[in-house]
Amino acid sequence: MTYRSIAALDDDIVDCRACPRLVAWREEVARVKRAAFADQTYWGRPVPGFGPADARVLILGLAPAAHGGNRTGRMFTGDQSGDVLFRALYDAGLASRPTATSRDDGMELYGVRMTAPVHCAPPQNKPTVAERDRCAAWLDRELGLLAPTLRSVVVLGAFGWQSGLRAFADLGWAVDRPRPKFAHGASTVLTRDAQQLTLFASYHVSQHNTFTGRLTGPMLVDVLTAAAENAGILR
Repeated sequence: MTYRSIAALDDDIVDCRACPRLVAWREEVARVKRAAFADQTYWGRPVPGFGPADARVLILGLAPAAHGGNRTGRMFTGDQSGDVLFRALYDAGLASRPTATSRDDGMELYGVRMTAPVHCAPPQNKPTVAERDRCAAWLDRELGLLAPTLRSVVVLGAFGWQSGLRAFADLGWAVDRPRPKFAHGASTVLTRDAQQLTLFASYHVSQHNTFTGRLTGPMLVDVLTAAAENAGILR
């Protein structure tokens, strides 16, 4: 199916039920809930991307968190990983607020959109390869719609790096051979016709990485700033 707008794409993503295991898990989590959020109504559906349709920078993660995006209905919103990311975006001058708590908290991203290769919360934060591949059509369509304005992609983690390279190659972008390896701070330039797109790699904002100091706020700000400068958002 061909989409004319990001809004129409997001509307259809929310209704997707293509992966039985993910549907069962996201809905079970929404029913059982975490004790701290027992009084809240969970989203419990696929989580669409967030940010302007004419973004020049895209942040590509992994999948929504069970009690984060799966609860709030917005990418990286309502969990500790998201707290780190939104703080870094704010510190880099790319977000209106340092914290994100809900879909109606007034958060705005400046020239930045965030999405994921998998739109449903997976058990143990680990989607299968088959689930990733089934969800790939949504990512391909979103990247196609963003392509006219997109100049930089910040990829969080090795899973997102591999998914991003595959998606861009499928969309006709020239990717170096052998394919660039993931490493924090790495970057690679993709080309298609006269257009260039630079991918920037960062460790994922998982609690394991942030609690152990493998990824710090300043490290993430540096990557986001480099991507924004490359896209012409920051000078």
